[in-house]
Amino acid sequence: MTRAKVRTCLFLKREAEEAARFYVSLLPESAIETSYRPDPAGPPLVVEFTLGGAPYMALNGNPEVVASHATSISVLTEDQAETDRLWTALTESGGQEGPCGWLKDRFGIHWQIVPKALPDLMSAGDAAAAGRVQAALMGMHKIEIAGLERAFRGEERKSA
Repeated sequence: MTRAKVRTCLFLKREAEEAARFYVSLLPESAIETSYRPDPAGPPLVVEFTLGGAPYMALNGNPEVVASHATSISVLTEDQAETDRLWTALTESGGQEGPCGWLKDRFGIHWQIVPKALPDLMSAGDAAAAGRVQAALMGMHKIEIAGLERAFRGEERKSA
């Protein structure tokens, strides 16, 4: 295996290994690559892993570190089922939902879970439809593809 020259570093309080194991369980083409343990009996200082084919490292650091949504992991999902699965996994056990497909997981890392339908609809070449899609998106936490498609077509949301 070739080591990546560039990696995104996730600075965590104490749970680098736990977070890396959880993250690689979520997406195909993901794996733990290496762990560096200064004390063989202690937790790793650094865990290198790939997530959906992209290189990352998790670093155990200062317990006072606070992650910011200025940096997030963005996942382009295939369909509503994948969107729902990732959203549920990342928000359970202390994660927090945010607007427009954003969330913060239990480790404090920010994510964007975006169905590929969103950029497809936004770039379909119809400015009015794209505006309606954007307006619909602004009212969502987890992105619902059916709601985006209704907005694209200009349909009012039908109540039950």
